Amino acid sequence: MQKGNIGVTTENIFPVIKKFLYSDHEIFLREIISNAVDATQKLKTLQERGEYSGELGDLTIRVSLDPKKKTLTVSDRGIGMTAEEIDKYINQIAFSGATDFLEKFKDNANAIIGHFGLGFYSSFMVSKKVEVISLSYKEGSQAVKWSCDGTPEFKMEDSKKADRGTDIVMHIDDEFKEYLEKYKIEQLLKKYCRFLPVKIAFGKKTEWKDGKEKETDEDNVINSLEPIWRSKPADLKDEDYKKFYRELYPGYDEPLFWIHLNVDYPFNLTGVLYFPKIKNDLDLRRNKIQLYCNQVFVTDSVENIVPDFLTLLHGVIDSPDIPLNVSRSYLQSDSNVKKISKYITKKVSDRLDSIFKEDRKAYEEKWDDLKLFIHYGLLSEPDFWDKGSKVTLLKDTEGKYFTLEEYATLIKDNQTDKDSTLVYLYSNDAVGQYTYIQKAKDHGYSVLLMDGQLDTALVGLLEQKLSDNGKEHVRFSRVDSDTISRLIPKKEDAQEVLDADESANLSSAFKSQMPALEKSEFHVEVQPMGADEQPAVITQSEYMRRMKEMSKLQAGMSFYGEMPDMYSFILNSDHPVVSKINAELKEQTAEALKPIEAELKGLRARQAALRDEQNKEKDKFPEEQKKDLEQTDADIKAQEDKKNDVLANFAKSEDKVHHLIDLALLQNGMLRGEALDSFVKRSIELIK
Repeated sequence: MQKGNIGVTTENIFPVIKKFLYSDHEIFLREIISNAVDATQKLKTLQERGEYSGELGDLTIRVSLDPKKKTLTVSDRGIGMTAEEIDKYINQIAFSGATDFLEKFKDNANAIIGHFGLGFYSSFMVSKKVEVISLSYKEGSQAVKWSCDGTPEFKMEDSKKADRGTDIVMHIDDEFKEYLEKYKIEQLLKKYCRFLPVKIAFGKKTEWKDGKEKETDEDNVINSLEPIWRSKPADLKDEDYKKFYRELYPGYDEPLFWIHLNVDYPFNLTGVLYFPKIKNDLDLRRNKIQLYCNQVFVTDSVENIVPDFLTLLHGVIDSPDIPLNVSRSYLQSDSNVKKISKYITKKVSDRLDSIFKEDRKAYEEKWDDLKLFIHYGLLSEPDFWDKGSKVTLLKDTEGKYFTLEEYATLIKDNQTDKDSTLVYLYSNDAVGQYTYIQKAKDHGYSVLLMDGQLDTALVGLLEQKLSDNGKEHVRFSRVDSDTISRLIPKKEDAQEVLDADESANLSSAFKSQMPALEKSEFHVEVQPMGADEQPAVITQSEYMRRMKEMSKLQAGMSFYGEMPDMYSFILNSDHPVVSKINAELKEQTAEALKPIEAELKGLRARQAALRDEQNKEKDKFPEEQKKDLEQTDADIKAQEDKKNDVLANFAKSEDKVHHLIDLALLQNGMLRGEALDSFVKRSIELIK
């Protein structure tokens, strides 16, 4: 029997491993089984070269649990190890020095294993003791048993083993007793080992018999030896790809289409990437790409391996050029990773382009499920614009699809305003904004349907990109952001039919009856829109609404989200109903307003004179006159309040005022609760 210390230059290698690898401790099983696969593959290679003439036999790697002994064992029938090889590969871990090691890797758990071949030692993250029982394939070899309790001390002695290969027996620490649970081990095996090239068996398959679950004699093999991405595309049918997708993502809708990756220069990469159906659940669909290294699962967080928008794809990437354990900073700077990222982006772009060109109709049918992915690419990856914009479609409210170039040509003649700006009208709710859409169509305008999760951000990008061509300025406006005549102004504004005082009084009367909605403010204005247009409409500022919507996507704009929604309530002074209300307002308030207006006229004249004097005197303005001005200001406000009270009293008792307000609110889905109930009752009274 041999005793000794493991050849490391620090006394506390195991506490270091446990401490720095704790957050990733489940990878120990991946590392141990990967070593078993390597040992098995090496034996196959030796036989192929004629360096091993024995029978390979059953090469299944077996994983077994013994809850009573608290052990988890991984057994292979690979090349095995002699005592000398154990001493070389397990006892002698070559580090340059304890200080360099601890300093360099103290904050990087993954790099410890990835760079120093410490896969075997990851077993000590969960074990209080590890035993290695091995018999080399070499003729006449003596079986050997190595054991260590997590200190630098080890024991190595001759042992008995009937068959070649290696058993790794892990005595699981009480702190990690979850790894003695069958369901947990099966979960990890399926996660990390489901596509390894050597059979991995975990116990026996079970079946229900006589009302009980009983074990059969058949091995419970958890992996598929030849995953689809290892096959040649020519040997696969569409159903093969769809079947594999269902295996990876049970319960998901079928993919739209897929890309088979297969390149061996200047890097090695295989895989299959699927375009899933993505509606408005951007975050839920992330991180579905599984990264493998020689069929060993590494991670499903591939943000640093592919551009952010490609993380919406599903599928598998397998590359030996991406190490099993590396830090994120390493990934970001690794030249192979950058090449792989660029290659995948090109393949995706080319695939989209080919489908678009080969079958435009089929592409349009997939667009609603595909657009979120492409929009995300346009917004997040500058290099994607040139190709992505060519396969970007715009959909109008009639369900017709256009490329960016086609749509600009379609609307150029009719939707260019008096300032030579090309105006794209859009709706994010074809049903809720039906009236506004119809008004636009009545004017011969086209309206886009932009109801996707990223469409608000996309509008800003399109305004920038489409204007950058130097030929024209482009503006996007939602159909409910203004009156139709002001959305695309063609000439000078229509002549006002009311004078300033009439407009102000009418606005004040209606403003007094506007509802107090939470986080909403209304600005009331009077505007001539034509006798055939509606008597009152509610619009919302394109800029402020867009900023508020963007605040939901960008944390730095959150202050916009706290601001109230700003609406304009616009009265059409050309409409007969508004004209009638205005006439009644003048008639019923004339007597009460006459003395107030007279008083205001005098006060405003005095206010103007005092302010003119103040501007001349500046710092020498007498204190007495300053007080006089302050009092005049207060008197004006008092008279204006009296005037507003008179106008409000008229509006309060005028059903037509309330009805116009409620109709406009109802049209925008803003009439609810008691206000809606009152509107219904008033409507019934009006039709009696």
